[in-house]
Amino acid sequence: MDVHLKGIEKVFPRGAVAVRTLNLHIPSGEFVTLVGPSGCGKTTTLRMIAGLERPTAGEIYFGGTPVTDLEPGDRNVAMVFQNYALYPHMNVYRNLAYGLRVRRTEPAEIDRRVREVARILEIEPYLQRKPRELSGGQRQRVALGRAMVRKPALFLMDEPLSNLDAKLRVSMRAELKRLHLELKTTTVYVTHDQLEAMTMSDRVAVMHEGALQQYDSPGSLYNAPVNRFVAGFIGSPPMNFVEAIVEREPEGLILRVAGTVIAAGSDQRDRLEQRSGERRVILGIRPENLRFEPPGSPGSIPARVFVVEPVGPETYVDLLVDGQRLIARTDAETSVRVDDAVGLVLESRRLHLFDPDSGQAIR
Repeated sequence: MDVHLKGIEKVFPRGAVAVRTLNLHIPSGEFVTLVGPSGCGKTTTLRMIAGLERPTAGEIYFGGTPVTDLEPGDRNVAMVFQNYALYPHMNVYRNLAYGLRVRRTEPAEIDRRVREVARILEIEPYLQRKPRELSGGQRQRVALGRAMVRKPALFLMDEPLSNLDAKLRVSMRAELKRLHLELKTTTVYVTHDQLEAMTMSDRVAVMHEGALQQYDSPGSLYNAPVNRFVAGFIGSPPMNFVEAIVEREPEGLILRVAGTVIAAGSDQRDRLEQRSGERRVILGIRPENLRFEPPGSPGSIPARVFVVEPVGPETYVDLLVDGQRLIARTDAETSVRVDDAVGLVLESRRLHLFDPDSGQAIR
């Protein structure tokens, strides 16, 4: 079942705007993640899809049918919360079966569905245990199972992994992705963790201050961000930004950063030509697209090493360039040390260009 949000807005009492004119189409069977910083409107959007909040304006459609005014129980959706929301006095079996019992499903069918879901989630040994006797990961599987057992047309998940430790979150991300591939149920997932969004999703909707910034595949978000906010939010470590001066030389336009001429690629030059007369531009460069050369090397920017952070198979190097902080990702065996002077080279083919005033990418 596909989901279509048309012109959705949400304004809370006293004029607090949570969501601004949101248009979003979630194709049937896809895993779509709403991601953004706290307060960006992603959870409010999810709650409007669920029917727990009513939009101030706009319409919501499930499979082409308007559902904006339907109660949550009439939408055939299942929601998984970050706090599990399990009944503490019921064992796992009864927690899984509860929704079906409320709908007066036949006992034999309840038993069949509960045991099928328990097998898929590998929680069969825990069916007689109470939630307090389970680990965080096991409780999250029960919460997922309670949603799955109803066989809804739509899964809605509100930061379901945020209460788990880092190692368990990694394994549960893989579990959720496997389950989605197996069940093929349309899923809308909310998180503030862009790594979760990038690794699990077919498409990602990046939100900021209630507005949709970009809705695209993870690869497109990373390689072709539409504005500076998306470029800085997606990626870890985040994209670096430096101001550059655009100058015209006999051979064409050039970029100058901290007094150094940067060899822009033909694509960048074409885009700059369309901005004839503009003197400034913001360059974006991913940490992995920076490399070190000896100080004074042709085409390199003078930089000084501020911090060196080994992180196992690679190293993050914080640098100072003309008073600005940049971060480079390099191999674990790097020889640079704190306070070293280095020449920093930007891979010209990997440069992103942004308007210094609007923050929009220069296409």
